[in-house]
Amino acid sequence: MSEIVDLRVGEIIAGLQSGDFSSREVTTAFLGRIEQLDEHIHAFLTVNPEQSLSRADEADRKLLAHRRGQQESLPSLTGIPLAVKDVLCVKDMRCTCGSRILENFIPPYSATAVERLSKAGVVILGKTNTDEFAMGSSTENSAYGPTHNPWNLQHVPGGSSGGSAAAVAAKLAPIALGTDTGGSVRQPASFCGVTGIKPTYGRVSRFGLVAFGSSLDVVGAFGKSASEIIPFLNTMSGYDPSDATSIDLPVPGIDLASAAIEETIKNLRIGVPEEYFIKGIQNEVEDRVRKAILQFEKLGAQIVDIRLPFTEQALPVYYIIAPAEASANLARFDGIRYGPRVPADEMWDIFRRTRGEKFGPEVKRRIMLGTYALSAGYYEAYYGQAQKVRTLIKNDFEAAFEKVDVIAAPVAPTTAFRIGEHGDDPLSMYLEDVFTLPANLAGVPGITFPVGFDDQGLPVGMQLMGSHFQEKLLFQAAHAYQLVTDWHVHQPNLDQYL
Repeated sequence: MSEIVDLRVGEIIAGLQSGDFSSREVTTAFLGRIEQLDEHIHAFLTVNPEQSLSRADEADRKLLAHRRGQQESLPSLTGIPLAVKDVLCVKDMRCTCGSRILENFIPPYSATAVERLSKAGVVILGKTNTDEFAMGSSTENSAYGPTHNPWNLQHVPGGSSGGSAAAVAAKLAPIALGTDTGGSVRQPASFCGVTGIKPTYGRVSRFGLVAFGSSLDVVGAFGKSASEIIPFLNTMSGYDPSDATSIDLPVPGIDLASAAIEETIKNLRIGVPEEYFIKGIQNEVEDRVRKAILQFEKLGAQIVDIRLPFTEQALPVYYIIAPAEASANLARFDGIRYGPRVPADEMWDIFRRTRGEKFGPEVKRRIMLGTYALSAGYYEAYYGQAQKVRTLIKNDFEAAFEKVDVIAAPVAPTTAFRIGEHGDDPLSMYLEDVFTLPANLAGVPGITFPVGFDDQGLPVGMQLMGSHFQEKLLFQAAHAYQLVTDWHVHQPNLDQYL
C-alpha cells in the first residue's frame, strides 16, 4: 500500500479509525519507503523496524477494540508514525546527537515531549540525522555524514534538524520532531519546502532534550502543512515539573473552521521589518516572500511597516550566548561521566584525548568560543554585554507587538546551498541564521511554510513570528495562506531512486 505515504495526517487518522487500513500497514509503508530512499537522502541515523511494528500492532489492538465498542476512549494520535530528531531521548533507542561521543548511548527514559506523544499513540519510526549536538545550519556537521535535500541531492536540507525536514519532504515520515536553538526548525523547513513550528520558549518541556543552549532550545515539529502539525504540538505542550523552564499555562484549542479563519485574517495586522530585507538577500527569496505578504493583504490582513533596530546585533549576541551555554552543557561529555573513554595515564589526559577525538570540529570551535567568553576577565565584556543586548532585542519585539499581531519575514537569505559550499568559511555558515536568531533570543514563537520556488526549483519559505504563546494565531494565519495556495502540496521527484 505505497499510496499510504501520500496521505495527509488527517486522512491517515480517519483511515485508521474507520478500519480502512491498519497501523501496521501504515508503518510498513513508511518503513518500506525509508528502505528504498534513505540510502540517497540519509535522513535517519537509527531505524528499528521490529520496535516500530510492535508499537503499531499495539495501536491496532486499541483501534480494533475502539471500533468494537470495547474501549471508550482512544488516544488522539493512535497508530500515526513519527520521526524524532536524534537529540531527543527515546527510551531504548540509540541517541547519538550526531556525535561519536554518544554513538552507543541508549537512554533509559524518553523526553517528556516524546513520552506525551507516545501516550497519545504514535509509532516512532526512528531517529533523524542532525548537526552534531544541533550545532550547525546544514546537517553537514553530523559525525555520520550529511543529509541530502530531497529537492536536489547536491544541496543541503538545512540544519540542524535537516534529517527531520528531509524525512517529511521525502515522505519518509508524515510528521517529525526537531529542535530550534537559532533557527534549526524554521530554516530546514524553508530549505525542504515543508511547514515547521518553533513554539514559545517554555511552551514544550525540554526534559530529555540533550542540551545545547539551555536558554534558547525549544522542541518543535515538521509537517506538510500547518493543520497537520497542530495536534502534535498541542499534545507535546504544557507544564512539566521536570523542567524548571516550562510554563504553567493552558494550551489553547485551535479553531480552523472557515468562520474563525476569516475573522482572524480580517483583524490581522502583519508587520514587515525593513531589517529583514537586507542587501545581499537572494532576489527570488525576497520576491516570493513579498508576494506571500501581498496574498495576506488580499485575504484582508493589514500590512504595517515596522522597525526591529537591534536585528543586526542578533548574530554576534547569539554566537556569544549559545557557545557559552554549550561550553557548560557539554562539559559532562568527558569519557568519565558520559561518553566512551579514550585511555590515558592521567585524568586530564583522558579528558583531552576523549574530547579531542570524539568531538567534531564545529563542536570544538563553539566550546572554545564559549569557554573564552565565560573566562575570568572576559565574562562581563562578552557574555554579560551580550545578555544586555539580548534584552534590547527582546524589547524590540515587545514594542513591535504593540503595533502588530505577527511579523512576516524571510527565513534565510538564500535557498538551500550546495553541500560543501560553506565548508571552509564558518562565518558564511553562521550568516545563514541571520533572520532566525532574533526569535530565539526573544523567546517568541515562529512558523515557517513554503511560498514558492527559486529559479533552480528549490523551495522558498517565509516565517511568521508572534508574541509569546501566540502559536494559535500563527497556525491560523499559516492555514489561511495554505487554503488559497498550493506550495505546500508540491513534492520533490524521487521516482528515479525507487
